[in-house]
Amino acid sequence: MSIDNTYEHHTAHHFRDAEHEVESSKFGLWLFLCTEILMFGGLFVGYAIYHAKYPEIFVAGSKFLDWRLGALNTVILLISSFTVVMAIHSAQTNQKKKVLINLYITLACAAGFMIVKYFEYSHKIHIGLLPGEMFHYTGPGAEVAKLPLYFSFYFMMTGLHGSHVLAGMVLISWLIYRAHKGHFGPKYYTPLECVGLFWHLVDLIWIYLFPLLYLVG
Repeated sequence: MSIDNTYEHHTAHHFRDAEHEVESSKFGLWLFLCTEILMFGGLFVGYAIYHAKYPEIFVAGSKFLDWRLGALNTVILLISSFTVVMAIHSAQTNQKKKVLINLYITLACAAGFMIVKYFEYSHKIHIGLLPGEMFHYTGPGAEVAKLPLYFSFYFMMTGLHGSHVLAGMVLISWLIYRAHKGHFGPKYYTPLECVGLFWHLVDLIWIYLFPLLYLVG
């Protein structure tokens, strides 16, 4: 776990000073996070509308999900949020090896989350629980006939969230590369903070998705 300590960060020419660079980076990141909240917010509103209209479908659909796997992924993401915070703290206290250790743990947690989702998706696809058009059937087993509505929300919401986890893995890998180069220390850790904020949002969204999808019944 070698670290190159020769790096010295220079403020980009289009910023007045280092403080201006940090403030601009964080402001831009918060604007981006607002657009993410708006995007997921639309899905949450759609979920609320259809859940209010067809509550029995959502209850029936949730019975096909294993809440224990959802809870496991919740714990995994909470751990990853903690290690991101510790990576930032380690940079602030000039503990560069601990920066790397915490980033590697965060990346491993993200990979673990996606592995669990892979098994969940594989099982749903294998038994034919897929998104699609709702069948307007009112006879025996009507809830099962309408399950494509529930799983449309399930795959759309968890799939979009999963794509953000994958994006986070790319960003964390980039941080690991830079950490090996010795780019982060008490004087400069802005990329760690920005990626950390993005990762916290990913975790927060899952904390909402878990009860909405797995515990609705």
